[in-house]
Amino acid sequence: MNIHDIVQRQRQFFRTGATLPVSFRREMLQRLLDAVNRREAEIGAALAADLGKSGYESFMCETGLVRGEIRWMLRHVGRLARAHTVPTPLAQFAARSFQKSAPYGSTLIMSPWNYPVLLTLDPLADAIAAGNTAVVKPSAYAPAVSALLADLIGECFPPEYVAAVTGGRRENAALLEEKFDFIFFTGSQAVGREVLRRAAEHLTPAVLELGGKSPCIVDETAKLPLAARRIVFGKYLNCGQTCVAPDYVLCHSSVRGRLVELLCREVRRQYGEDPLQNPDYGRIVNERHFHRLLGLIDRDKAVLGGQSSPETLQIAPVILDGASESDPVMQEEIFGPILPILTYDRFEEVYQRLADRPKPLALYLFSENRPRIREAMGRLEFGGGCVNDVVIHLATSAMGFGGVGESGMGAYHGRAGFEAFSHCKSIVDKRTWMDLPMRYQPYQKKLYGRLLHMFLR
Repeated sequence: MNIHDIVQRQRQFFRTGATLPVSFRREMLQRLLDAVNRREAEIGAALAADLGKSGYESFMCETGLVRGEIRWMLRHVGRLARAHTVPTPLAQFAARSFQKSAPYGSTLIMSPWNYPVLLTLDPLADAIAAGNTAVVKPSAYAPAVSALLADLIGECFPPEYVAAVTGGRRENAALLEEKFDFIFFTGSQAVGREVLRRAAEHLTPAVLELGGKSPCIVDETAKLPLAARRIVFGKYLNCGQTCVAPDYVLCHSSVRGRLVELLCREVRRQYGEDPLQNPDYGRIVNERHFHRLLGLIDRDKAVLGGQSSPETLQIAPVILDGASESDPVMQEEIFGPILPILTYDRFEEVYQRLADRPKPLALYLFSENRPRIREAMGRLEFGGGCVNDVVIHLATSAMGFGGVGESGMGAYHGRAGFEAFSHCKSIVDKRTWMDLPMRYQPYQKKLYGRLLHMFLR
């Protein structure tokens, strides 16, 4: 079946109303959960083949989070799908006003290679819970996972309901030629712009989960040993190939030396003296990305790491001390195991320097100064983030996750995910046993005018 036929069959299936009952949505979510549970070992093996991920990390950062999102939807989909009554203005007496979530219909989910299971199945769970059909397009850069997901989805669902399309740029282009009712895209800013441009041709709503240079700010009051431990975890997880990884550290000049020392110590503690021999340390996704990252390493500023293996596509964690805004590593999202250290002298500089940059997907602040924390969380612009930790804000269905500005638009996870894949209908159910005459012509301004002012005050 070609792409056009898949989309048309899904559109026809949606029009039957089969996806609307909450019981159907729960059944489909349970199917997906059962398949993920049953094939957990296969998923781990595919992630190891594509990215060198350990079984522990595969569960912690992918399979486990997917299971959590599906279970959240199973618990809450009934409540989210119900109509919710809202107050009715006196002028509309007698009536009942309510809001009802409705699925968009035919949806497209395009996912990336860095967390290929999580970033495919999380939005799929949201789409199913909201009552949509879905075409899923995994990344060709993760071929083992892509093949596994296509098989898993085919096992769970008929193609007129949910279908996986594998392939590369040709298939991506063909999908974007089709008219969908909603598009969910996770990936680079460059591709995101093209997706949004193509969506605009059909006036198709879209959620874009992109990226950017997410700063990690460390002030002079921070608990440095803990900060270093958490920064190293978040930065080098998946070899830095995480959209919300701390892209660079911006620390107070008075703590730079101590922080760099602690960061180096933590890298050795967590990954060993030779990270390339650590079986739990992954690899760069492909040769092009591998060589791009090597080109960003300034050997004169590297105080730790940088060893590499072209055979295994691995780069040991790198720390660049004394980096500057003009360095090549600061001109683009790194998306790899390279951590530049920059400094500031006054916290007001932080506001000024970040204001000159595109709004990041994430921001992290390590500080014990509560007034400063409150002010910074209000003044700084970013998609989401953490205080005294990194990356963990996306690992929950209780909060939406998304970008702002060039780092994306829209959000998902939990309620936000359900709402992203839904249109909220506002409905007034007017009773017929009475009909107020004051809205109709010819207007009786003297009497009805006073009543109108009373009702609409």
